[in-house]
Amino acid sequence: HKSYANEVLKNKNKNYERLEFLGDSVLDMVISHLLMKKYPESNEGELSKRRSSLVNMKRLAQLAREFDLGKYLLLGKGEEQSLGRSKHSILASVYEAIIGAIYLDGGYRKVSKVIQSHFEHLLSRERKNIPYRDFKSRLQEYVQSTFKTIPEYNLVNESGPPHAKEFEVSIKINGRLYGTGRGKSKKEAQQQAAAATLKQLGF
Repeated sequence: HKSYANEVLKNKNKNYERLEFLGDSVLDMVISHLLMKKYPESNEGELSKRRSSLVNMKRLAQLAREFDLGKYLLLGKGEEQSLGRSKHSILASVYEAIIGAIYLDGGYRKVSKVIQSHFEHLLSRERKNIPYRDFKSRLQEYVQSTFKTIPEYNLVNESGPPHAKEFEVSIKINGRLYGTGRGKSKKEAQQQAAAATLKQLGF
């Protein structure tokens, strides 16, 4: 820790902050990649929200505690006395530094496997709590794994004046008609149709 570097080593640069800087970027990149693969229909804003719910100080500090990283810290007297080993901010930064070190030592493939193993249960939980706007993603994942195909979205009807159109969309899977949905945009109608189809499939 920088407090130890200042007080004992007398060299403020001999700390883990550069690794923390690198690890922060690597962690964001790997989690972003994993989320893009899991939610192919989500837009940038939705993916950012999901990433923020997974990668934050509290979550990273929790992971650091699971690996008992605090006991390996070298702290200055002040930080030691103020229980620095249990501070969220310090533990989270140490976890990021470890990720940075793994990246430097083993490259992207290695660090990606490590991060995925650490976040696997959180990603699974996130997957179960898919919000309304991700019904299409949930349906596509299920249909691909179960029917070995993808849902077919068809525009059934388009009505209303140009400034207030309404769209109706239906879904077919392997030629069989499933749910239909309506919305003020094609995207909204597709989401409604996906929600109806998931309900028919028992979700």
